[in-house]
Amino acid sequence: MGTDYDIIVVGGGHAGAEAAWAASRMGARTLLLTMSRDTIAKMSCNPAIGGIGKGQLVREIDALGGLMARAIDATGIQFRILNRSKGPAVQSPRAQADKYAYKDWIRGVLESADNLDIAEAIATEVLVKDGCVSGVACDSGACFSAAAVILTTGTFLRGVMHCGTEQWQGGRLGEPASNELSDCLRRLGLIVKRLKTGTPVRLDAGSVDLDRLEVQPGDENPVPFSFLSDTIEQDQVPCWITYTNEAIHQLLKDNLHRAPLYTGQIESIGPRYCPSIETKITRFADKTRHQVFLEPEDRGMTTFYCNGISTSVPHDVQEAMLRLMPGTERAKIVHYAYAIEYDYCPATQLTVNLECREVPGLFMAGQINGTTGYEEAGALGLMAAVNAVHSLEGKEPFVLGRDQAYIGVMVDDLLTREIDEPYRMFTSRAEYRLTLRSDNADRRLTAVGRALGLVDDLRWDVYRTKQQQIDQLTAYLQMNRTGGKSLWEWLKQPGHPLASDLNGADGVREMDLPRQVAEAVLIHAKYEGYLARQERESGRFRNLENVRLPAGLDYQQVPHLRYEAREKLSAYRPFTLGQASRVGGITPADIAVIQIYLRKTTQ
Repeated sequence: MGTDYDIIVVGGGHAGAEAAWAASRMGARTLLLTMSRDTIAKMSCNPAIGGIGKGQLVREIDALGGLMARAIDATGIQFRILNRSKGPAVQSPRAQADKYAYKDWIRGVLESADNLDIAEAIATEVLVKDGCVSGVACDSGACFSAAAVILTTGTFLRGVMHCGTEQWQGGRLGEPASNELSDCLRRLGLIVKRLKTGTPVRLDAGSVDLDRLEVQPGDENPVPFSFLSDTIEQDQVPCWITYTNEAIHQLLKDNLHRAPLYTGQIESIGPRYCPSIETKITRFADKTRHQVFLEPEDRGMTTFYCNGISTSVPHDVQEAMLRLMPGTERAKIVHYAYAIEYDYCPATQLTVNLECREVPGLFMAGQINGTTGYEEAGALGLMAAVNAVHSLEGKEPFVLGRDQAYIGVMVDDLLTREIDEPYRMFTSRAEYRLTLRSDNADRRLTAVGRALGLVDDLRWDVYRTKQQQIDQLTAYLQMNRTGGKSLWEWLKQPGHPLASDLNGADGVREMDLPRQVAEAVLIHAKYEGYLARQERESGRFRNLENVRLPAGLDYQQVPHLRYEAREKLSAYRPFTLGQASRVGGITPADIAVIQIYLRKTTQ
């Protein structure tokens, strides 16, 4: 292994894995620096992929040629489509993983990738020469040179873990924190802040009384994540459901004076949408119980992840809580729950391509941007890698619009909003969610991935075949009529038999088309009017998005622009006029002032 690379990826988590894969696929000589090969793509918290909004991100990563969807299809142990009773815009895939098989799958792909080396080391410094990134120094004394560095450090930057009054440094259970690298970022002039997250207790599955719990099976016909997967062949494993109760809530209330979140020991803010159990019982004091999912962490069901009782209360309180919860009265603890505080760099310091404005060549992806979750991290890792390669090649930044992908929504949110808690994707964040569905991510983004050099011939052929089949079925339905209407029009009628079994209809059955094709056509027919209206709205949205703001625009010199707007826009440096309109505190009048100024100065 040499020491000279095009791109160095620091950190082997989910952001780092996708970044290393994408950069190497695009032909860049890439080095992945990780503390241990054994922890590449480790599922540090929930052993699952997907969820509301998150499942859309995974499908988009897949459509662009990433790894996450294929990995979960190969190693998943339970698959479910969430929100089945609601419309397709908010339906999202989710799957439990064998967390050991998952990381082994990712590691195997990376180890066999062309243009990619993997080194075990702790990065201590981003090297800078003449104001630009020149490489990375490691704790061993080794130095690696590169013109671009992507930091995907997760929770390791000055990570401190908490359990009761006990505190210890670490980026993850049993793994050291990265303090030197955090200090380096401060020396480089970056703003560094703190966030918090947490994880629940893990139980010996054999010590849980499953007969007392409610069984939650997977879907009868599991739907794959990847557009390359036809079916899920492996057997599914159930999860189980139990509940907290008033006795547990009283126990926690009696011990809030020992909970780091309430003693002042933890000062930073955790994810609002994934609160600890002690936060739940105070925030929702009227609720007498909270649901807890016991999720197997591997196919052999050796351990359970207790989803719903993340906490940092002391060990004895955690033990007492389990003794009071149905099914876990005699459960053995494999490792206790804990909270972790860590450094991150607010993404408002980044350009639209996830590159630091203050340090050209330094890119950031994942929790260092202020996000939470494997899916958000993976998507940002892919985006940072593509833009790092483009930067080295002198190409324009790769940007996905809010009307184009959930990834675009996330990046835009991070660049234009103050993050005071870990950012989590939801379908509600997307204005155009009817067109940004999980089922059509391939039709939105596969051609984009092909142009980037991320989509191989196999994926491209699968995509083109599917598109041809969609066109074939659509044409058949629009051309054939019955009862005075085309079959396409009948599909739009609520409750019409054709919609319930499109593949079984006369004329369609002989085509022998995949389930995904019929589903795509059915959704398009049913929501054709809404989709057309959303496309018109998207067109108006693009009018502002297409107005690029000069990189060196001095907002202090824009006449009639309010003082607050000058300060905000100077700090955020938006890429387009549309992005400027979404910066907090910016009004339509401010946008009008800038439009007038641009017309006058560019004539």
